[in-house]
Amino acid sequence: MTTTVAAYAAPSAKAPLERTTIERREVGEFDVLIDIKFAGICHSDIHQAREGWGEAIFPMVPGHEIAGVVEAVGSGVTKFAVGDHVGVGCLVDSCRECENCKAGLEQYCLKGGVGTYNALDKNGEPTYGGYSEKVVVDESFTVRIPDGLALDVAAPLLCAGITTYSPLKHWNAGPGKKVAILGMGGLGHMGVKIAHALGAEVTVLSQSLRKKEDGLKLGAAHYYATSDEATFKELRGTFDIILSTVSAPLNLDSYLSLLKTDGAFVNVGAPEEPVALNLFSVIAGRKTLAGSGIGGIQETQEMLDFCAEHGLGSEIELISASEINDAYERVLASDVRYRFVIDAATI
Repeated sequence: MTTTVAAYAAPSAKAPLERTTIERREVGEFDVLIDIKFAGICHSDIHQAREGWGEAIFPMVPGHEIAGVVEAVGSGVTKFAVGDHVGVGCLVDSCRECENCKAGLEQYCLKGGVGTYNALDKNGEPTYGGYSEKVVVDESFTVRIPDGLALDVAAPLLCAGITTYSPLKHWNAGPGKKVAILGMGGLGHMGVKIAHALGAEVTVLSQSLRKKEDGLKLGAAHYYATSDEATFKELRGTFDIILSTVSAPLNLDSYLSLLKTDGAFVNVGAPEEPVALNLFSVIAGRKTLAGSGIGGIQETQEMLDFCAEHGLGSEIELISASEINDAYERVLASDVRYRFVIDAATI
């Protein structure tokens, strides 16, 4: 038996989100029913609701930073019990059979994973995200939120946390490494916290110095303005890793010049427009221009446990559901420190 729940949805591309109702599927044998407590607002929600990344499915209920409490479990569920604190990130299914899925890289499923929203599930039904009261998710794509993390500050970790943790771990950020976090926003501020906790020497590269005090408090040792041309002269050949969280086109050649030999420039921000590159910028210095998605389910759990161990939660501004459309405009204006989180009780 399906369940009708309240949600906030975009009825069409670029339309304001509005309150509505959606149907959640019956709890199957391996499903958990989650009473959503908090849902983060990610910039990718805006990209998709406004079709910045291509044609989308409407009506759309965004939200892939979900934190809540287990309300019911299917008869075959072994990982969770009623009352557990759990989270759901950007994926709710994958083929589970390909090489990547078997390696714990469900985010790179060769047959295409099933997104938490703006996707079709295996039955061809659209998925709806976390801007809603409840969600039903397979236990294999649900993660446990440790007791040391409050649900409101944990919600953004399901995207912003894992999106920065995964590449920092993959490119071996740690003691002796110089890591630059490009962009000091929803992803960037978590990148600073996580890179610092991993033991790296962290520098923030931001358009201006207006968030410098915050950056230093969150763990950065240095903070530079990219609007100042002197920055690129002073920092030439400095970094082992640059993690770009920026979703606007960049002059890649300028940023690649800041890498050491064998350094890596890793993109997790996804601009809507193409970017240009002079290949000599990577040839000289054997540099790597790379990208990274989210993380697999096991790595997402690892990230949550790491954040709990080090006391890392997102810096949030808690809002009511009626403020979602205003929040979208504020995200686009970089007017949030550093992640909006919806109180699902207001939906």
